[in-house]
Amino acid sequence: MTNIEPDAIPRVGWICIDTTNPEFLAKWWSRLLGGAALRTDEDGDIHLQLEPIPLLFLKVIEPKTSKNRMHLDLRVKSYEEAIARAVSLGATMADDIYRGDEWQVLRDPEGNEFCVIRPKHEK
Repeated sequence: MTNIEPDAIPRVGWICIDTTNPEFLAKWWSRLLGGAALRTDEDGDIHLQLEPIPLLFLKVIEPKTSKNRMHLDLRVKSYEEAIARAVSLGATMADDIYRGDEWQVLRDPEGNEFCVIRPKHEK
């Protein structure tokens, strides 16, 4: 590989999530993850400022129809509590995708999969 100038290496600006209802889904993820105040841009897309990478909720007309090709893996300190909290906020278990002890796959209210990762000390 040739030498690459540091300024030429891309960095992730945000992670985009397609949704039929950006305001609802952004608020849901905000309740789950925290983050700075939401803001709406001129296109109606909603930004949720998180560290280290913000989320951007993009309005689409079609509903989700199949498994995500990319998803978020969430590290937590308390595995069972994190899963219970996500479910109490409206997430659903996605045991049809994976059933095991290393992580739990869940779906947000629009069906987007995400994983809660069991802490190493609990494995």
